[in-house]
Amino acid sequence: MQATTPVRAASAAAISVLSLFALAGTAHADWAPSKAIEFVVPFSPGGASDQMARVIQAAITKHELVKVPIVIQNKAGASGAEGILDVKSAAKEPHKILVASTGIFTVPMATGLPFNWKDLTPVGMVAQDEFVLWVNAETPYKTSADYLAEVKKNPGKFKMGGTSSKREDQVITAEVELRSGAKFTYIPYKGGGEASTQLVGKHIDSNPNNPSESIAQWRAGQVRALCLFSDKRSGYTAKVTDSQGWADIPTCKEQGLDVTYNMLRGFFLPGGVTPDQATFYQNLLAKVVETPEFKEYLEKNALRPDFMVGQKFVEFLKTDEARHAEIMKTAGFMSKK
Repeated sequence: MQATTPVRAASAAAISVLSLFALAGTAHADWAPSKAIEFVVPFSPGGASDQMARVIQAAITKHELVKVPIVIQNKAGASGAEGILDVKSAAKEPHKILVASTGIFTVPMATGLPFNWKDLTPVGMVAQDEFVLWVNAETPYKTSADYLAEVKKNPGKFKMGGTSSKREDQVITAEVELRSGAKFTYIPYKGGGEASTQLVGKHIDSNPNNPSESIAQWRAGQVRALCLFSDKRSGYTAKVTDSQGWADIPTCKEQGLDVTYNMLRGFFLPGGVTPDQATFYQNLLAKVVETPEFKEYLEKNALRPDFMVGQKFVEFLKTDEARHAEIMKTAGFMSKK
């Protein structure tokens, strides 16, 4: 019989603990917070994650869903690693929760950060964020096919801007290059808002921004939406511009560009918390997603409703992690550490 190594024993323990929280579901929780809850946002103020955190903070406060304050802490250093490690280091602290995106996969993969999402306690996902391929409205391009045909004629001349390096925006750019044969020069910025501003100023030629980070420029007629990186069109039909709503944007696949990408919007507690503490936050999120404020936020910013907790969320994370590992390897973005 083969002996159990310390590494295997630790892995088995981690899986056991993870399964315990997965099974917690949204049952009754006897635990309740006794002091302010800290939402750790691993991005700068004003970005999509920060906007969502503040909408949820406001909804919780307005509807008195908890009896303690919600405090938002922006810790954006090292492309989000500062915030991630801050929550990792707070083991057994149930008053600190990470506001997470797919950076929870891509940052460790790209940097060699000593972290995996299994170091934390998965709480739940509240939505998935979409991405749109945007160009300046003064350009002649009407579809992604029109645009990419021109890019292919001039390899490296066209600039694609996005948030940080080797993160979601550059991952999408790499996928577009792989699927289309086009070649961009990628320009990283601190956030999607800055990338959108640079597109309006014609300092870049395109960007794959979240809807929330380009909605003001789209409404003002400064940028044009070429296609949505999704498996289906948005379900939001209300007009945002004079003539278009989110549902009017065709998917990239409809235009011959077979690239889909959605970004999870989820929450994680530190490792080592109790099942009751995890269940409390699962129940809280279940209440949040039913508030009119959160539903309005989803529609305004074209996020896809996708609420899940427990084992379903854990299985989603496993699948999404594997998908990102494949994409990052193909693009050459994996750390060699």
